[in-house]
Amino acid sequence: MQTKRLLLPAFPYQDSTEKIRGIAYTDWGDPDNAHVVICVHGLTRNCRDFDYLARVLEKDCRVICVDVVGRGKSDWLDNAEDYDCYLLYIADALSLVTHIQAQYTTPIKLDWVGISMGGLIGMMLAVQPEISIPVHRLVMSDIGPFIPLAALSRLSEYVGKDIRFNSFDVFLAYLKKISATFGPLTDAQWHHLAIHSIRRYADGTLGFCYDPKIEISFEKHVLEDINLWEYWDKLRSPTLVLRGTESDILLAETAAEMQIRGAKAKVVELPGIGHAPLLMDCEQIEIVKEFLLAPE
Repeated sequence: MQTKRLLLPAFPYQDSTEKIRGIAYTDWGDPDNAHVVICVHGLTRNCRDFDYLARVLEKDCRVICVDVVGRGKSDWLDNAEDYDCYLLYIADALSLVTHIQAQYTTPIKLDWVGISMGGLIGMMLAVQPEISIPVHRLVMSDIGPFIPLAALSRLSEYVGKDIRFNSFDVFLAYLKKISATFGPLTDAQWHHLAIHSIRRYADGTLGFCYDPKIEISFEKHVLEDINLWEYWDKLRSPTLVLRGTESDILLAETAAEMQIRGAKAKVVELPGIGHAPLLMDCEQIEIVKEFLLAPE
């Protein structure tokens, strides 16, 4: 695994003042393997959530795991409003795909694995007419084109609050508390999530490694449901949806409708898990692997 960085052009939309910015990503597997899987994390998470999945997939694919701007080791945005602009996330994704494709002399086969927000980015990317290579297969973990207000309200209670901690153990305990819906993770997996979620400040305190300004999205949307069915209905890439049976983000009725509209997704339900399955345990990894490597 190598950690790399891609410089992106200034964001050209709306009234943004964003200059050139960098996104970080991990690169797993044979760089000449033309079967490329791009993995993108959830709202407040980072690319190291995919280490377990990438170690398995790298035997058959090249795996690119991305820190979305404002998260992990990627740059933070100057303008908080831009965190609420989906065009920025799509522009960054298009730039990344173009960057990866440019490393090959023939077209790549591109798959996309997204957890929560990462799944929405993949869905919207796949229907963009200007994408240089089509999304061959799409995996969406516990996300769909409809997100209810109640779930957004719950997330707004802790996202972007910029809480500081005096020790790793206290940080780990808080992470477990707010992330209990990830499901039954091992102590080693919780430790992995924690050590890659920490940002150390100059005064010695610890915080989460994402820009607290990402909460701007909740200031705008916490009073209404999010409805993105117009994008789902355009989607034609074969799609696998994993849903935690306890999820309040991807409702059962939304998942059922995703099976008969748009991409007509294959839905797999995971008992005892809420939002969102992190694709870290062997069962979830095998489900994803079988889907991505299945014969045409």
